[in-house]
Amino acid sequence: MFAIVETGGRQYKVSLQDIIEVNKLEADAEGRITFDRILLVADGEDVKVGQPYLEKATVEARVIEQTKGSKVIAFNFRRRKDSKKKIGHRQRLTRLQIEKINA
Repeated sequence: MFAIVETGGRQYKVSLQDIIEVNKLEADAEGRITFDRILLVADGEDVKVGQPYLEKATVEARVIEQTKGSKVIAFNFRRRKDSKKKIGHRQRLTRLQIEKINA
């Protein structure tokens, strides 16, 4: 059984006991989160597709930790202009473990 969940403007394919990283969600460590924006639920041959979301379908997850992603470097350089700019960014993430898919 798997589902496609939308959160933070992105879509994730999740199954039971999967661990995923999503953009930071406001939740404490070891807290619980319930997603209600479910696009698709598939259980073998039984597939339910939403228009755009499924009603009464939820995915429950447990927050493992709040973390940061790897550093991304943006470097701008203009030759012969004595101009350069280096910027770094680390995205804040929430690591989740999928516990239940309710179709």
